[in-house]
Amino acid sequence: MAAQPELQPTMDDSAATVKRLMDQYTEIARLAGGLAHEIKNPLSTIRLNMELLAEDLGESESPAARRSIKRIDVVRRECQRLQSLLDDFLNFAKTRRLHLLPTDLNRQIEDVLEFFAPEAKVAGVEIVRYLDPDLPRVLLDRETFRQALLNLIINAKQAMPEGGQLVLRTAAERNMVVVYLIDTGMGMDERTALRMFEPFYTTKPGGSGLGLPTTQKIVEAHGGRIGVQSEVGRGTQITIELPVPPRLAGE
Repeated sequence: MAAQPELQPTMDDSAATVKRLMDQYTEIARLAGGLAHEIKNPLSTIRLNMELLAEDLGESESPAARRSIKRIDVVRRECQRLQSLLDDFLNFAKTRRLHLLPTDLNRQIEDVLEFFAPEAKVAGVEIVRYLDPDLPRVLLDRETFRQALLNLIINAKQAMPEGGQLVLRTAAERNMVVVYLIDTGMGMDERTALRMFEPFYTTKPGGSGLGLPTTQKIVEAHGGRIGVQSEVGRGTQITIELPVPPRLAGE
């Protein structure tokens, strides 16, 4: 009997597989989000009762009452940490429906930097701008992209605990608009740089490890890419590339 030819997957099969995987991912994300919401409700009850218990014990000066108040404070701090983690997770897991509008990216960056300026001053971070005045407009969901930029700027500030310099530069390259964020912070080794966009990976005590993965999701939802170059002791450069739609490029 002649050997039967091996069947190769068709384009329709591949598309069906991708759709099935995307449907599975969407369902998992929906279930995880629902679970996180369910956890938030009893967590709020625990926090409220801890506060009421602390008020009741606050009227007592006995050693036992003071020990109990210290333990209550520990529980309250851990509840707050869980609350922050759940908020970050829900923000990461939610399905994003972007409302894209032609946007002046330089203006968007200026707005974020103006908002961040007081915090930068307190932290001793000097902000330097090199924004290309001829930058073409790009399609952005302004609120979500603002969140992504702010995440990156805050992350850069945290990498410079003794202060430093943060450079933001924009440029038009081919059919892309590129944003460079360069800090003079502590930098990262190669292993950390490779993992920094992994969910729940963090080198910061108390961090959720979801800020940068959320930023990556936002950039990719805009059809863009994000990359990192870093060296220990010499700082970090984050690069965001965003596509310029042909019609806007023509304009």
